[in-house]
Amino acid sequence: MILEDTGLSQSDVQSIQEALRQFPKVSEAILYGSRAKRNYRPGSDIDLTLKGDGLSHQDLLDIELAIDDLLLPYKVDLSLHYQIDNSQLIDHIARVGKQFYKVTD
Repeated sequence: MILEDTGLSQSDVQSIQEALRQFPKVSEAILYGSRAKRNYRPGSDIDLTLKGDGLSHQDLLDIELAIDDLLLPYKVDLSLHYQIDNSQLIDHIARVGKQFYKVTD
């Protein structure tokens, strides 16, 4: 999976994907925000929303810790897709979101 024009190195993308792989409940991660729209700036955060059956708030906290341990030079904002109740944000993710990670069978 190639994520072009996001301002992220292949190494950083692979590190985050590997961290997500540690959590079997995560079936997909979608990149949205400025990095998905290609209008990011140096230091822009990484907005990811997670999908998966049975993902809980505790899972989100554990995933945040795992990604924080990567010591990336960016802030990573994570959310659980099913908990997003802002219709404009849901629409934004549907329009500009890019698949960042997906479990393959």
